[in-house]
Amino acid sequence: MNVQAKLTPTPAEAALVEAFNARVSELPGDGEVMRARDNAVETIKAGLPSRRVEAWHYTDLRRLLYSVPEFDQSAKVKPVAPLLEGSIVLSVLNGVAQEAAAPVEGIILRRVPDMLADGSYAPALSPQDGADAIGAVNIAFVSDGHFVEVADGIQLDRPIELQHVLGPGQSHVRFPVRIGAGAKATIVERQTGEAGGFATAVSNVVVGDGAELVWVIVQEEAADATYLGQFNAWIGRNAKLTLFIMNAGGKLVRQEVRVAAKGEHAAFRLRGANLLAGDTHCDVTMVLDHESYGSTSTEIVRNIVLDRAQGVFQGQIRVAREAQKTDAKMACNTLLLTDEGEFSAKPELEIFADDVACGHGATVAEIDMDHLFYLMSRGIPEKDARGLLVKAFLAEVIEELEDEALVTALEAKLEAWFAAHG
Repeated sequence: MNVQAKLTPTPAEAALVEAFNARVSELPGDGEVMRARDNAVETIKAGLPSRRVEAWHYTDLRRLLYSVPEFDQSAKVKPVAPLLEGSIVLSVLNGVAQEAAAPVEGIILRRVPDMLADGSYAPALSPQDGADAIGAVNIAFVSDGHFVEVADGIQLDRPIELQHVLGPGQSHVRFPVRIGAGAKATIVERQTGEAGGFATAVSNVVVGDGAELVWVIVQEEAADATYLGQFNAWIGRNAKLTLFIMNAGGKLVRQEVRVAAKGEHAAFRLRGANLLAGDTHCDVTMVLDHESYGSTSTEIVRNIVLDRAQGVFQGQIRVAREAQKTDAKMACNTLLLTDEGEFSAKPELEIFADDVACGHGATVAEIDMDHLFYLMSRGIPEKDARGLLVKAFLAEVIEELEDEALVTALEAKLEAWFAAHG
């Protein structure tokens, strides 16, 4: 007979279960929602994933998330200035969503607690799989967020900014978004906040047939904060989704990307810039499913590692048997600028179709000494020359975005990070 020893809960696991028991009467939701919450808590009780779980092999959540802060509903936080001037700002401050300033033609807005209360959001409250720890924690505690629907054919001339500003305690939010057929939009997701906080955020995005969406995630949590995020997207026929991720903060960060190219000739593009310094542990994990004929994707992730930072990129591309003529390419490139830093890359291809063009690659290197010598030979001091090379390495993926204002804003974030860590 096999006897499996029951794990002693970690302080974080015990605190999460205790917090749920204390807050359950305050959380919005009907019977189906509460059943989903109860199931999620049972998943937490069974234990957060360790490195023995393949999807979490490089981010031992059970060890790294050893404790979590208590909820602090009394903390007051303020919205941040929008990344792009003139944006439609929808903010969640310390776990509480703020009302939009004014209605916008062609956009339907709802607050997530209303959808939880009437049960309409219950079908979305299920983990992606057995290893979905982010989903489980978020389902258990989510209490607010913004639902956004862009109507068919609407081409927004102003970006939408979804702000999640974390206080010193915990905050768990959702951003369900639907982009109608033939619509076009730019959405900026901001993850920022105060010291010591713990946040989860789940965005579920549907891109309708023929629609175009640019989604930008800027994560700049405090140096001792924990952020666990999940971006889930379904792309329709002839639709295009561009996702840009910039990680520039946080102590423990995991950003999951789960995308399904469901329609024929769906197109997905991922660009990432991970700026890692101090004792940061930052994990970007992507699972991309090509499910239909003629879909395309390109993923390029660039990483800078300073100090004792640790980074992870896991990228899995899965091509279904029906997805003939798929064209998918993935690359992860890292500059290690210190002997104490680490970066782990795990690209994967799982292909069941026989008429595809797929490839992946990963590099980890130091600054090219020939390039450095070239700049120094033209009178540029070594420190400045190194800075120019590193910035150029990252700016290349930023400049692929077609919106000049967006490129300028992201490059300003890049400059600010280097000024703080240069």
